[in-house]
Amino acid sequence: MLPLVLYDILSKLPGNSWSPNPAKPRFVLSYKELPFDTVFVEYCDIAAKMKEIGASPNKRDGSTVYTLPVLSDPNTGALITDSWAIAVYLDETYPEKPVFPKGSRGLIRSFDSAVGALLGPSFGFTLLRSSQILNERGQKFFINVREAFLGEKVDKWSPEGQKRDAHWEALEQKYYGSAKLWYEENEGKWVMGDTFSYADIIVAAHSFWLKKVCRDDEWKRIASLHDGRWKKLLAEAEKECNLV
Repeated sequence: MLPLVLYDILSKLPGNSWSPNPAKPRFVLSYKELPFDTVFVEYCDIAAKMKEIGASPNKRDGSTVYTLPVLSDPNTGALITDSWAIAVYLDETYPEKPVFPKGSRGLIRSFDSAVGALLGPSFGFTLLRSSQILNERGQKFFINVREAFLGEKVDKWSPEGQKRDAHWEALEQKYYGSAKLWYEENEGKWVMGDTFSYADIIVAAHSFWLKKVCRDDEWKRIASLHDGRWKKLLAEAEKECNLV
């Protein structure tokens, strides 16, 4: 079997990987024990590189945007854009060790949407921290695009004080508070009880992101939340997916 190729976003961190969306297929590929290589692409080069390999763009708010992750499968010739589409493709093409247990895909799709909605109110903070781990070229592009989208200069995204406090409240109470309830509704350590699924990968990937982009004291704050539940969940998911 030829190795699949995962296109991820370059950073200045050791190991490069940091973004939650490319992290999701990385978890899935490793869980399924599929061989794969990673190609890291600078933010400002994503559109050109994806056009070069023939990847499809994502459509957001009526506009066409080239995004990562993208997965190339030389065994089938498939080229898939978007973390959700990649997970679906991998489960359908390589069904051993499914991440979507039978009948669960629709529910997990709703779960994914809920996670995005709950994380939205804290994006000023998480985008700021994400910008700070990028290389100079990528950082400049990232900030320019998001300043235009948000209508605010980078120093207004999450300044210390009331706005930053509101971002922390959204992250800790709205997102992780809701996630705590989801996990407490089931016996076992996963969202679906004893069954590991893509829902757990979604939560783990976002904790992975925060661990990578946050400052040490900020990650310690998240890691200690709910008696260390999210630090432990990330470690358990990485172990389940053969990433440690």
